[in-house]
Amino acid sequence: MGELIYEINPALCTECVGHHDKPQCQLFCPVDCIPHDPHHVETQEQLLEKYQKLIDQKSTSN
Repeated sequence: MGELIYEINPALCTECVGHHDKPQCQLFCPVDCIPHDPHHVETQEQLLEKYQKLIDQKSTSN
């Protein structure tokens, strides 16, 4: 959560790949509220790799 609004950290966002079929933020926020960043496009494979890396980091920190 940001100071005034919710903010998406692209280093942590997997667009719900590995969790859900669709990004959950888009189900709850207006479509125009969450624009795609053309300078930060990731493939499904890249998002899945990020998801796995985050899961691995979480399991080693516990």
